[in-house]
Amino acid sequence: MSLSPEARKILAGITTATITTVLLKKGLRNVWMRGARPLRPGLPRLVGPAFTLRFVPAREDLATPESWSSPISTRTAIEAMPEGCIAVVDAMGITDAGIFGDILCARMMKRGVTALVTDGVVRDVEGVLGTNLPVWCDGYSAPPSVAGLTFVGWGEPIGCGGVAVFPNDIVVADQDGCVLIPQAMLDHVLNEGVEQERMEAWIVNEVNNGAVLPGLYPMNAETKARYAASKK
Repeated sequence: MSLSPEARKILAGITTATITTVLLKKGLRNVWMRGARPLRPGLPRLVGPAFTLRFVPAREDLATPESWSSPISTRTAIEAMPEGCIAVVDAMGITDAGIFGDILCARMMKRGVTALVTDGVVRDVEGVLGTNLPVWCDGYSAPPSVAGLTFVGWGEPIGCGGVAVFPNDIVVADQDGCVLIPQAMLDHVLNEGVEQERMEAWIVNEVNNGAVLPGLYPMNAETKARYAASKK
């Protein structure tokens, strides 16, 4: 799925917190990926279609340094990543084996990958930071992936941070973490997210002017009328 420049621009102006609220109103409660936090403070909000990768627990005959040369390897998967995607990696929340290090992250940058998101960790953290690849993860560790994980494939449904992620679902990542937008919900979020941000900005302004919360947030009929008038 390609994401239009206009859609990217709109989503870049909608916080992950707002997106969770918009999706909650449609009954989707589980869209925030647990454990995926920005590796570097101050990263901008980023948007992209998900390119999925999956690890399973380490099995000694498969999780070996030799497996890095296998046709089914993280190296091969990176070469399949399209420009503009966000790589979303299911590491099952394992935090004592780094899924990617500086070399792999450097190659992702060269391929134009927007960001890396995982419920696991990275290694070679100084080098990873030096690549300038935006990363959301659960920290860092020294051991390589094969010390605790077996890589099994890409381009299939995964679970990341307790959230079901299908290839080409939309991922939005900011300082509050990473949120998934199902493909079928994209237009709804684009429309309702902008309005939610506008409404909340108006409410904040009212609070700054001394308004009390009851009747303001959530709005009662009188407040809704005042807000509607403010948009004319």
